[in-house]
Amino acid sequence: MVSSPSRVAVIIVNWNGRTLLPECLDGLRQQTFREFETVVVDNGSTDGSVPFLETRCPWVRLIALSENTGFCKANNLAMAQAKTPYVALLNNDAVPTPNWLENLVAALERNPEAGSAASKMVSYWNPTVIDCAGAGYSKAGAGVIRGRGRPASDFNREAWIFGACAGAALYRTDMLREIGLFPEHFFLLYEDVDLSFRAQLRGWRCLFVPGAVVAHKMSSSIVHDSPTSVYYGHRNLEWVWVRNMPSVLLARTFGRHLAYGIGCLGFYLMRGRGGVFLRSKKAALKGMGRAFRARKEIHRRTGIANGDLWGLFDEETFLPRLKRRMGAL
Repeated sequence: MVSSPSRVAVIIVNWNGRTLLPECLDGLRQQTFREFETVVVDNGSTDGSVPFLETRCPWVRLIALSENTGFCKANNLAMAQAKTPYVALLNNDAVPTPNWLENLVAALERNPEAGSAASKMVSYWNPTVIDCAGAGYSKAGAGVIRGRGRPASDFNREAWIFGACAGAALYRTDMLREIGLFPEHFFLLYEDVDLSFRAQLRGWRCLFVPGAVVAHKMSSSIVHDSPTSVYYGHRNLEWVWVRNMPSVLLARTFGRHLAYGIGCLGFYLMRGRGGVFLRSKKAALKGMGRAFRARKEIHRRTGIANGDLWGLFDEETFLPRLKRRMGAL
């Protein structure tokens, strides 16, 4: 749906998601907030996604790429072109409720210190269960999917949190101009954690908005614990930690970070993914020069004290995390 003037650019990155797009786009057409445009960036799909969008969705602005450039670059292409005060990102396997966008925009307009707003993402198949209630970060230097598996009723209050999951989030365009977009060499995964970290370092806060609900078809695009997920997730995890963690906190988290990595290695060896996990760490080491160069720029100016940042981090509960993983298998 396009309204003039638009206040939000809703960006959807699609790769062979022809079967997912109709329900996602129908959810956008039913939004109570109408001042938005919809941009779909197609990452070289071969499943008929582009013809579907061209013939059935003329209200969508389509950016059709010839190859799969990754989640980061595809989103960056559209975000860089946005002339709206806000940019919303939405996964093609996420279905927003009618007041999703209205509640996100209202939250940022009430809170000028907030640079982003996180949605309440529930399971598509069981909406009483949380898929993701924003992005967290642990004191072991690893991303945390806030609320996963817990009752949705436990997350009915607004809260200041570490960051937003890019699967359904609203960003203030002024913040993106200040801190930069996704690091394109990440390709996919952990890009939203990196952006959230950079935002916090510059003093931009993130608000969890419980009224902004989307139903998420989990793992429709990237299968959980697939080789792709393990490789990019555990490679990029290291780069986020090195790029963003202040020096004092880098030393403070080092032992926990090492223990977390050893625990993950044991888990993935049991899962038959030990080889790809080790390749991810080898690739992370090869990219450390770039990570340290980025670190100098990221820490050139910060707007949050180390103590306040530490207070945003979650305790690393590795054993309960492992138990949840094993129970999901």
